[in-house]
Amino acid sequence: MLRVLLASGPVFVVWKPAGVLTQAPPGIDSLEQHVRDWVREREGKTGNIYLGVPHRLDRPVSGAMIFARHVRAARRISEQFEDRRIGKRYWACVSGKVGPAEGVWEDYLRKVPGQPQAEVVAPTDPDAQHARLRYRTLGQATCGSWLEIELETGRTHQIRIQAASRGWPVWGDLQYGAASEFGPPLADLRLRPIALHARSLDFQHPTTREPVQVVAPLPAVWRTLGLPLSDDDYMPD
Repeated sequence: MLRVLLASGPVFVVWKPAGVLTQAPPGIDSLEQHVRDWVREREGKTGNIYLGVPHRLDRPVSGAMIFARHVRAARRISEQFEDRRIGKRYWACVSGKVGPAEGVWEDYLRKVPGQPQAEVVAPTDPDAQHARLRYRTLGQATCGSWLEIELETGRTHQIRIQAASRGWPVWGDLQYGAASEFGPPLADLRLRPIALHARSLDFQHPTTREPVQVVAPLPAVWRTLGLPLSDDDYMPD
């Protein structure tokens, strides 16, 4: 079932579950296809419809995602992402005790050719892309440290590789060195979640120009981390 967090004019913010692709070729399950189906039913339309997808979330990551129903709205949202005017806050649980308790991580990353993977490289690498984020420790969890992260750039697997390269891999992220799975074991590796969640998005509404903030509840699997949260912080079953 599609969980819609905001429906305002041509803008939709939806809740992405872990294990679901943002986009995929026809015939393969994706969040984009679920949103298209929801729009068709909502508007009583058939055939192809336009749906702008101005950003992505990695498959094992959950949280808030923006979609746009019209070209103009999609362009205005995309421009905000490009100009770094959209506030992107993530919650992550990582292995170990992060120190200092808050700060900035700054690296140069590149996407490994032919692989769905990123790595830290020297600034002189021809494919290097500057990556910067701010973090603060919200508390300790059964896995290690509970962090709030504000992305200032948006690179492939940025949070995952920047945390792992410092010895604090995201819980359950076996691809980047985590020691164990997050949640119940799943036979299909592609469906396994990691403890990284797009917690909130702050942006300017493309039509009204009013500020908008959308907060995404956590998946139920996060309850296993022992965080000091209330039931309201989790997505209802």
